[in-house]
Amino acid sequence: MMMRRSPLLRVAAIGGVAYMGSKAGANKASQQQAAAAQQAAPAPAAAPQPQAESTDDKFAQLKELAGLHDSGVLTDEEFAAEKAKILG
Repeated sequence: MMMRRSPLLRVAAIGGVAYMGSKAGANKASQQQAAAAQQAAPAPAAAPQPQAESTDDKFAQLKELAGLHDSGVLTDEEFAAEKAKILG
């Protein structure tokens, strides 16, 4: 004789599969949105620096540059190039 499965077990299995499917779809959508936001963000343009700058101005520029580098806006190479421009 064949034993009939419980309808509650079937509903639980279907609900679990639906939950995992929606979670995977949400993760994929959030990753796509993050990638689009990174591509849309323009890289900051470097302004030409005047020759006669005070030490305080250079220090402030280096501090701002370090903040951009720490936040991931500038790569290591970009950071090094801009730092070299500021320091002369």
